[in-house]
Amino acid sequence: MGHCEMLLAVAGLDQNEVAKRAGQLASADWAGVPPAERAAFAFARKMSITPWAASEEDFRTLERHFGTYRALDVAWWSARCQYMTRVADSFQLPLERENVFQGLMPPGRGTDKPGDKGADKKQKGDPKSDRKAGEKDQTKKRP
Repeated sequence: MGHCEMLLAVAGLDQNEVAKRAGQLASADWAGVPPAERAAFAFARKMSITPWAASEEDFRTLERHFGTYRALDVAWWSARCQYMTRVADSFQLPLERENVFQGLMPPGRGTDKPGDKGADKKQKGDPKSDRKAGEKDQTKKRP
């Protein structure tokens, strides 16, 4: 399983959705994908194939769709993933066959399947429900 597929699975997509999205991303056939996601995909693709051609205008396109802070997130994450891919390729590190992140996410974060222990007890995606009793909310708000 590739890193992209692992991250999509951790995000809560099932195997069929992961295969469909990974194929769509690889083919650059982004018809039906919202414009903001298409802009992020195009930026990441350019960073992957021709990083020297990435320009301020590419970032401004992200900024128009996501705002400054989220555009920085997209650019940073894309750069980090490109770096990690190049490191892994340089050292010829093999990809894992199984999703090494499976089961590491707290319950209620999209990884629970119907019938899983604890899946019905917590609200999906509710960070407060993932805290231990008595633990304070340490979530920081962005400006």
